[in-house]
Amino acid sequence: MADVSPDDAGLFGPGSVSWQLHAEPAMWLAGIRSLYLQALHPRAVAGIVQNSDFRADPLGRLVRTANFVGVSTYCPRAAVEREAAKVRAVHRTLRATHDGRTFRIDEPELLLWVHCAEVSSFLTVVRRAGFPLTAAHADQYLDEQRASAALVGLDPSEVPGSVAAMRDYLREMRPTLRRTEDTDVIYDFLHRPPVAGRLALGLPLYERTVGHLAYSLLPGWAVKLYGRGAYPAPVSTAAMRTLAETLRVLQKTVRTVMREPHLGPLVPHPVLATRRLGKWAAPSARKLPAAA
Repeated sequence: MADVSPDDAGLFGPGSVSWQLHAEPAMWLAGIRSLYLQALHPRAVAGIVQNSDFRADPLGRLVRTANFVGVSTYCPRAAVEREAAKVRAVHRTLRATHDGRTFRIDEPELLLWVHCAEVSSFLTVVRRAGFPLTAAHADQYLDEQRASAALVGLDPSEVPGSVAAMRDYLREMRPTLRRTEDTDVIYDFLHRPPVAGRLALGLPLYERTVGHLAYSLLPGWAVKLYGRGAYPAPVSTAAMRTLAETLRVLQKTVRTVMREPHLGPLVPHPVLATRRLGKWAAPSARKLPAAA
């Protein structure tokens, strides 16, 4: 497109922590963990349940979130702004009801909760999957992600930009959080999504290795709010690392295939960014900022 420069590195660029971290295949499990966490906020989860059609489109929300993360991380700035404008426009139209009160889902409190649930989940899961982040990398990542928060309409200065600030925010939010009927809807959906046909044959394996594993990666206080058992922390961490290693091998194979130009829209955002900028920009844990 005319407004896209081939050397436009986008919002973060290849020198950022976000660029390397968001290419990790464990991000998919992190997205599921994020939904479990989001579902503990009564109004946020009401907004999710009342504005989603899980049965007709069981993967829709996860795919849309993954696409937004991919665009905001790896696409040129003009494309990022267009995608963000579309998201804000959709959010402006959505309403939900909780305790007899109708509210907008783009209220700053709700946007902030969803943002923090997402980025804290991304950070937690990739670290437990073995991604080699230092404490300084983790702080830098959360600071970088303030720019993502701005895309959905938040004031970056009011968004936690370090691990300590995120920890404080989550602690302050805990009196607001609780299990509701909508929370149980999300729990059941993420454990056993309503798929049909041959896909349904894989549900028992999915439930153990993805659905319940993602749930078990929640902090202990969140698991207590759910009131349901989880895998012990050593078990979930070991399982996460094994799954992540498997996904990394699969990712290398998929990306080799995805280099074929005729695949067009099927190509992942990191691959497209590498094509645009050059091989030097390919995401890798080895390229994390050395000074951090």
